[in-house]
Parts: sequence; C-alpha cells; structure tokens
Amino acid sequence: MQICGLQKLTLIDFPGRLAATVFLCGCNFRCPWCYSRELVLPEEIKKQPGISEKELFSFLKERKRLLGGVVICGGEPTINKELPGFVKKIKKLGYLVKLDTNGSDPKMIKKLIEDKSIDYVAMDVKLPKNKYPKIFKGGVKIENIEKSIKILKEGKIDYEFRTTVVPTILDKEDIIKIARWLSSAQKYYLQNFRPEKTVDPKFEKIKPYPDKYLLEIQKAVSPFFEVCGLR
Repeated sequence: MQICGLQKLTLIDFPGRLAATVFLCGCNFRCPWCYSRELVLPEEIKKQPGISEKELFSFLKERKRLLGGVVICGGEPTINKELPGFVKKIKKLGYLVKLDTNGSDPKMIKKLIEDKSIDYVAMDVKLPKNKYPKIFKGGVKIENIEKSIKILKEGKIDYEFRTTVVPTILDKEDIIKIARWLSSAQKYYLQNFRPEKTVDPKFEKIKPYPDKYLLEIQKAVSPFFEVCGLR
C-alpha cells in the first residue's frame, strides 16, 4: 500500500469523531478541478515523501486513547487491491473507519461493508448522470456509480453523498438533477470549490460561487434528503 500522507488529527472529516486521515496515492479519475493533484498525478506522486505502513501503524497504536477513527481517502482508495487487509488491520486496533470514495468500484465497497471493515462511507457524486461521459470521455462506467449509490442507500452502513460545486462545470439545475438521482438518501452535502493546486491549472483562475448562491441551491434540494448541508 502506497501511503502519500497522514494528517494526525482532524475534527471535521469523520462526523462525531476525533480522527486521523490517511491519504493513499493514485486515482482512476482525472477531475480537472481536483485540488489534490499531488495524490492523483503520477509525476506529482513521485515527489511525495510518503510514510511506510510500519510508521503508520506505530502512530495509530500510540494514539489509540486519543483518537476514535481513521479516515481513508486519496486519490481513490478502492483502486488498491490491498485495501481490505489494510483496513482490517486498522479495525483490529479498535478504530472506527471512514472511507472516502468516488464510487467507481461497487464490488470493493460492498465487500468492505459486508466484512464490517468500515463504519462510514462518504461518496463523491461528481456530476449529474448525463454529464459523466462528457467530462470523463468514457473513462467512467456510469453503471458502477449507480451500483455504489444503490448499495449505500440500502442503509447497511452510515453514509453521505457530497458534491463539489464547480463553476463552469455545475450550476443549480445540475445539482437539482443530482438530488433527484440521489433522492431519499440519508445525507447530502454541497462543498464549495477551492481554486488551488488543481489537476488542470486553468481551474485555479476560476472564482468559487458566492455563499448566497450555494444557499439558494441548498434550499432547492433539501426536500430530497433527510439532511442537506453546506461545507
């Protein structure tokens, strides 16, 4: 398992838990607006010092009394075949585990849930269904995204869906389409776009939507969900 980084404490990434965040290298998507290019682009990954599994587990053993959870994110964690064994080792230490994913591997998500290896899933829904092929040029199987959505909506694990609202890519009508697609889900969060160190540098020149516009969108889609918030 190639680990690009470790955030030793986060108060916001695992709801209700003090947690550490583990950043795994590599991603099967190339969202041009992504602001984690150091975890996505091979030439940037090479520059990361990273940490070994030995170092990570030594840290987690030391912090067991202080931390309640571990967030596994990327990049895209589910591209790693070693992920189930890696997560089980974390669980054996007594931690709750949250997985951040783009939903591209429903089989992996289902396995982790059935094995009780994870306790919370946050799935990024990037676009309305019809826009996935346009943005990713056939590099994403929309049926896999739909399967992952269905698995989470079965309610066998605590979960949330979230969308980064990127100007020039998404507008209010797009978010409404996503909301209808995800309708009746437990939780849905809108995240404002951050124009920094993006995969495509052109997006660093794009201004985020004003908060007022995001609140307008939130009001429009809230009826579709039990919880709908802004981040």
